[in-house]
Amino acid sequence: MKPNSLLRTFLVFALLVSVPGVFPVGAAGDTAASATEINIDNFSFSPAVVTVKAGTTVTWTNRDDIPHTVVADDKSFKSKVLDTGEKFTFTPTKPGTYGYFCSIHPKMTATLVVQ
Repeated sequence: MKPNSLLRTFLVFALLVSVPGVFPVGAAGDTAASATEINIDNFSFSPAVVTVKAGTTVTWTNRDDIPHTVVADDKSFKSKVLDTGEKFTFTPTKPGTYGYFCSIHPKMTATLVVQ
């Protein structure tokens, strides 16, 4: 193949890949978008505000060296006490804004926004 033909082939491929729906590249992205991770570390939730679509699985992981909990202000979700390395998973189905906190350390607060 001549260098110009190779360049042309590459440019066409790059253009096709950049057009949504031409290749099923978005399918992997959709899978990744169906899960969100929140870390608990240094007496905080990170990120402090997370926005997800309804049906997205949200997982909190305690990366701190002391126990924490994850409790919604309206009690719509509540974890057990999480030791270091333990996880809590919740899949919201209703849109809304959910404030939450650690019941052991009530000054630890964050927000989950469900669209």
